[in-house]
Amino acid sequence: MTGRIEVSTDRHMQIGEVAERTELSIKTIRHYDEVCLVTPSERSAGGFRLYTEADVQRLLVIRRMKPLGFTLDEMRQLLGSLDILDTTQSGENRRQRRHSSPNATPGPRKAAANSANRSPTPKS
Repeated sequence: MTGRIEVSTDRHMQIGEVAERTELSIKTIRHYDEVCLVTPSERSAGGFRLYTEADVQRLLVIRRMKPLGFTLDEMRQLLGSLDILDTTQSGENRRQRRHSSPNATPGPRKAAANSANRSPTPKS
């Protein structure tokens, strides 16, 4: 285990399960949907709200902001900023993974820097 929190978006939960997990009422979760703080990731064929783990995490952030006195507009602004940071960080992580591939060969500058930093081996 790496200690990182993996957020899976594969499994969808209905609003009742989300309410239990977040300790928010169904009415409150619906209200947050109506005011565009948390939009369900999908809707079932019957129109039921379906949430992912990422949606649950977003609701938990909102739940922590509420007692701190954030207004709905302030929450919306902060969540928007967090979304931008997540998107930026995700892009950066993809770039890092692409450049740190174990099979990747270093570019000419990096290869030259690596060889210049190596100390010469003593000859016997």
